[in-house]
Parts: sequence; structure tokens; C-alpha cells
Amino acid sequence: MKKVLLAEDDFDFASVLKKYLELYSYNVTWAKNGEEALKIFQKEAFDICVFDVMMPKMDGFTLAEKIIKINPETPFLFLTARKLKEDKIKGLQLGADDYIVKPFEADELVLRLNNILKRGEQKNQILNTVEEIIIGKYIFNPNRLELKLSNHIQRLTEKEVALILFLLKHKNQLIKRNVILQEIWGNDDFFSGRSMDVFISRIRKYFSNDTSISIESIRNIGLEFKIKKADL
Repeated sequence: MKKVLLAEDDFDFASVLKKYLELYSYNVTWAKNGEEALKIFQKEAFDICVFDVMMPKMDGFTLAEKIIKINPETPFLFLTARKLKEDKIKGLQLGADDYIVKPFEADELVLRLNNILKRGEQKNQILNTVEEIIIGKYIFNPNRLELKLSNHIQRLTEKEVALILFLLKHKNQLIKRNVILQEIWGNDDFFSGRSMDVFISRIRKYFSNDTSISIESIRNIGLEFKIKKADL
């Protein structure tokens, strides 16, 4: 049974959601506010988290930021009653795997949880077959979620690792945006595109100390992960 941490302050809604997820063999731990959810997460490991955005004591965004610092590999998605575009973008920029606006059908949440976990399992299968990779001056270790340059180690999230692996697989060639989005995010909608832009900016920064490596964007088309050295 996959373990889910549900943080939701609406008692009736959370009760129904918890029972419904349990019908689909999820093991659900329900926290009634952000602070309670954080304390639970510090003591237990979860396969995925579901956070309401608007909660007392600690909102979902703040909770997610703290969760990421504890375990950046745990996937999470947000629930919200607000339809503000800025909220959704902020959630995806934090690294959320999805974002659902209330009201929604419980079937939709189950489907999205299943898809996120399935993508995670597929990525783990890929990571387990890859050891250290030399990229310019860097040593990239997908299994350890690390990018090393001399004595500096940059810790990576699983999504960052998956994105770097995908870019590396298609190095020195134009990759269309929708192809990257479908492969790494599971869809190519506007909000996922904004999230991808944030991740690309991070990866550019990670590789910024080697001028032989660059990520060049072609507006509205895609990007190219360039490695100038011929032997790479």
C-alpha cells in the first residue's frame, strides 16, 4: 500500500477523501493543518503528499518548502479552492507534481496520484541502471542525486535528475518543448511549461561554471543542451 500524507483542514472534505483513497488501497495519514503535517512528515516516510493550499497555522506552500528541505524526493500535489493563475504557477515552481482546483471528482485525484507514482517508478528504474556520468567538468551521479564540481556537491531533486538525463540523452540536438513536458511532467499545458522554465533556469545555474556546457532556448520551439567538447 502506498502511503499518502493528506494535509487538509476541511473536516468533511478530508474525511470523504481519506475514505475514498483507502478504497483504492492507499494508506492515508490525515493532518488537519500544516504544522501537524510537518510534524508527521518528520517522523514517517511517505510515497506522496497531498496538501491543501489554504490551511491554518501553516499554508500548503510553506509546508511544501519545509518538506522539500527534509526529503526533496517525495512527490507532492496541491489542492486549492482558488483559481488564481499565480497560485498554480507558484505551486509548480516549488516543484509540485500537480495542482487540482476544488471542486473535483475523487476519481480525478486517484488518477493523478497513480500517474505521479507510476512516473516516479519509471524514473527510479532508469536511475538504478545509471552510475556516474562525466559531463564536462562535472561528475553527475543520478543514484545519489548529486552533481559534483571539484569539492562542491549540488544536491538534486528526482525531477532535476530526470530532466538532466533526458537532456543528456538528446544532447546537441533541438528538443521540442512539448516532448520534454510530456516525458518529464506528464502533460504539456501552460502551467507545466512555466514549471519547466523554472527547472531549466536552475539547471543552467548548476552548470554555469563550465563554459563548454550551455542550454540554449529557441523561442516557442524548444531548447538544445550543448556540450562543445567532441569527446562528450
